[in-house]
Amino acid sequence: MSARSLCQSMGLALVMALLAPLTLAEQACQHLTATGNPEYPPYLWRDPQNPQQLIGANADLLRHVADELGLVVDVVYVGPWSRAQEEVNGGRIDMMAGYFRTQAREQLMDFVSPPFLFNSSVVWVRQGEAFSYSGWADLQGRRGGTLVNNSHGQAFDDYARQHLDLEAVPSATQAFEKLLLKRNDYVIFERYPGVALARTLGREQQLQVLEPPISSEGLFLALSHKSACNVPALREQLARKMKELVAGPLPEQLVAQNLERWQRQQQGGQ
Repeated sequence: MSARSLCQSMGLALVMALLAPLTLAEQACQHLTATGNPEYPPYLWRDPQNPQQLIGANADLLRHVADELGLVVDVVYVGPWSRAQEEVNGGRIDMMAGYFRTQAREQLMDFVSPPFLFNSSVVWVRQGEAFSYSGWADLQGRRGGTLVNNSHGQAFDDYARQHLDLEAVPSATQAFEKLLLKRNDYVIFERYPGVALARTLGREQQLQVLEPPISSEGLFLALSHKSACNVPALREQLARKMKELVAGPLPEQLVAQNLERWQRQQQGGQ
């Protein structure tokens, strides 16, 4: 082999070696992982048939988007809500399947606009022990409960840090239990997931909601800054597809379908 041919062969080998990792990375990003709050029906909850997977409206919507884009997304259970956020923040899981947008979270995630659903956060109290409530200021001077690293919108989060006494716990089950044990005066949690959880615990008749909601916030897909798959092309594809979907009835249809699905499961069906 001539020196020129040898150099050409070595050059080609070097190019192939450099491209190989890119090809492998591209293939890996055809298959992503997502997670979320596992106590969030009808949006997300653990699959009774496969407890390491999450099912619900958010999971169905994300899988629909992935199918349209030729991707595969596994929506997995990694632990309670606080642990799920740690896993996505660290890039061990690629994305969050439903996340309220705040300034602090934007430091760790890229949010895919527009939001695919809106969810109301409300004040939960013990049945028969409601207090006068018409807005955030009426929560002052009372001890409340919430979830670790949970958000109810930037405006309320800022207000709560300055004016409210909120104890954060890892799970909504624990927050409701402390409320029923009279260790807190109220709990702040989303409406539909709260109703679902109260029914699961058999405590629906012991809890009630105060009106009005404290906030109504959009649920977004969010990609971890530390995910190797978080690239502009993927974010653009997701945003384009999400814009198409929210213009139609599918997101609300999935909520209704999964509320029925969850109720059937509580009655022993599938």
